[in-house]
Amino acid sequence: MTKTDLNQLKLELSLKAKNGLDFILAATLIWLIITFVWTLPFSSYDKSVLTFIVGGLMLPLAFVMSKILKTQWKIKDNPLQPLGLWLNIAQLFYFPFLIFILIYLPDYFIMGYVIITGAHFFPYALFYNELGFAIMGGIISFGALLLALWATPEQMYLIGIFIASCLAVLALLLYSSYKGKKASLIQ
Repeated sequence: MTKTDLNQLKLELSLKAKNGLDFILAATLIWLIITFVWTLPFSSYDKSVLTFIVGGLMLPLAFVMSKILKTQWKIKDNPLQPLGLWLNIAQLFYFPFLIFILIYLPDYFIMGYVIITGAHFFPYALFYNELGFAIMGGIISFGALLLALWATPEQMYLIGIFIASCLAVLALLLYSSYKGKKASLIQ
């Protein structure tokens, strides 16, 4: 396989999956709900458990978004397509870290979850040839750390607002890039 062949396969993924926009928009909504959870008058432990529960809505919501946006989850005959699923599953191996935070430092659970979420975007920069994933992955991960160092436990909801805002910006970047790639094929 040549570099040109690889780039063509990535372009096909980028266009048919619309750069994963369905997942990014679903994640934006999920993080807005999680932000609300972190404003509730519950213990940090209870908010953390609710965060896990709300996070479970990700795949169903992304599926609904894919129907609205007309994205493809399976791109037949593209050997790179299964890699997207593997990249997503890889973040599950960070969940033992989240369990530790849940048990011993629940005030910082949202920070840990956001760092994992942001960091898992980084390989998608290569997968879709989208620099926005790498940039926002770094901004999200380090931004969550900085906010957690600054905020009080009662202000941890600010991390939810932060990631939801970052995801909204990422969605705009990905959509703009998708439109540009699509337009360049038409010409």
